[in-house]
Amino acid sequence: MSEPARHYQAQDLNGRPTPGPLRDWLAAMKAATTSAEQAPAADKVAAFERPAAPEKAEPQASSWSPRVVSPPARTEAPEASEDGDVSELMAENLMLKAKLKVESDRYDQLQGILAQELRRLRSHVEKEMAELHDLRAERDRLAELQTLFVEKLEEARARSESDAEELAQACADRDLWMARAEALAQPLFQKR
Repeated sequence: MSEPARHYQAQDLNGRPTPGPLRDWLAAMKAATTSAEQAPAADKVAAFERPAAPEKAEPQASSWSPRVVSPPARTEAPEASEDGDVSELMAENLMLKAKLKVESDRYDQLQGILAQELRRLRSHVEKEMAELHDLRAERDRLAELQTLFVEKLEEARARSESDAEELAQACADRDLWMARAEALAQPLFQKR
């Protein structure tokens, strides 16, 4: 059962046989368009793709061979293509130089803007630092004044405490002298 399946031909699947001359012509066209290195491989493919001749082959079909037309030799085409390639390269080079110049100009412009911004920021920082130094000097001056005020306040408190002690001493002396004066004056005012 498997023997007939192995020898089953592909042309019977389509229902119509592939014509031999068309296959030969396609193989020849493939061989002509491929490079010189691939030409032997294309011939092998063409020979492999060529269908087996039927038993009742006509003499005209077997003697037919495709006409191969070689592409015309181009003598000036390589020079033109080289000139075209060179002109394309020169155009691309000029375009890249122009882009590079534009980019370098933009880079220089950005550097100028950054330098200006850095100068502005530096002046702002210097101004802020000067204000900070002024604030520190003012703080130090106020701290000195505060220490002087605290010292004077302590001196005034000590003076007021000493004055309070002297006043208390004077009051005590007054009371003592008043008591003595009354004691001395009492016999003068008594009836005899």
